[in-house]
Amino acid sequence: MEDTGAGQDDGERNMMRRRRAIALMVAFAALGACATPPEATRSDVGALADAIAALGPEVDPREAQRAAEIAFAYPRALAREWQVTDAPLVHNAKVLHGLREKGLCNDWTEAMLARLRQEDFRTLSLHWASSPPKGFRVVHHSAVISAAGASMRDGIVLDPWRGGGQLFWARPDDDTRYDWGPPL
Repeated sequence: MEDTGAGQDDGERNMMRRRRAIALMVAFAALGACATPPEATRSDVGALADAIAALGPEVDPREAQRAAEIAFAYPRALAREWQVTDAPLVHNAKVLHGLREKGLCNDWTEAMLARLRQEDFRTLSLHWASSPPKGFRVVHHSAVISAAGASMRDGIVLDPWRGGGQLFWARPDDDTRYDWGPPL
């Protein structure tokens, strides 16, 4: 029986197809890893600004607008600086293993509060909020903005950690994922 080599050619072609498919998947994964969170739209920023302004009649709408702009833009810059390219828990593992310098929830909270404090808001207060460990979740921290003198509970959670730099915001009691309270 003579071997024509046709089976070997099919096997080599299949191997080449598999290699190309793997190379494409690696390329797409690499490109996706370089992506930054999507830019906020004017309506995203406007909705947060309106919500901040609605925290109380004494809140200056210009301060609310500035806070909303920073709350969306600054985390995107941090995500690039901190090389956040993965889901939050994966990035946390990289930080804990020394592969990344920053990006834990407390890093986001500290940076967000420091940046917002630079504005020296007169009609807004800033708070550090924590959510205790629950089930499989570990303690979580986030910034909260409120009307001047109001409690953290009466404010708005500004949490860029859970979106890897893409801002999540909600009233503390409306955030179904975490039970926000004072720092632990």
